[in-house]
Amino acid sequence: MVNGFIYQSIIGPLAIYEEDGSIIAIKKNEPIPVDVNQIKTALIEQTILELDEYFTGKRTQFSVSMKHHHQGFHAKVWTELSKIPYGVTVSYKELAIRIGHPRAYRAVGGACHANPIPILIPCHRVVATNGSMTGFGWGLDTKKSLLALEKKFYK
Repeated sequence: MVNGFIYQSIIGPLAIYEEDGSIIAIKKNEPIPVDVNQIKTALIEQTILELDEYFTGKRTQFSVSMKHHHQGFHAKVWTELSKIPYGVTVSYKELAIRIGHPRAYRAVGGACHANPIPILIPCHRVVATNGSMTGFGWGLDTKKSLLALEKKFYK
């Protein structure tokens, strides 16, 4: 059964979803669907704690269990996203090269947009080759806010 809970973060309300002991999604500004148990499980509570620590510069990596239901290209991109250090950005092209598909930078952008667990899987750390901000599922203002937050606390 899927459980969900709304967390009031500094970037707006985040719906955190958990299933079978793993975080499966985080959605911004969306209500919890009626067919989802609206409870704060121990895992959701731990995720909220870790997000609070992230937003205050006390956490640079997440330890909660995560699971997505994708395989293949998307999964490769998300695994590589998880390796991008806090406070660092890489280009879509660089990410495509890292996963062995140097010409697939647009597809990398699509995989970033489809990321079900933003922040925990840090797709906000991917930028255009020239360093400019490009698409983010939660909007460019949120992407800029997350990168500014990391830059503020980056050591």
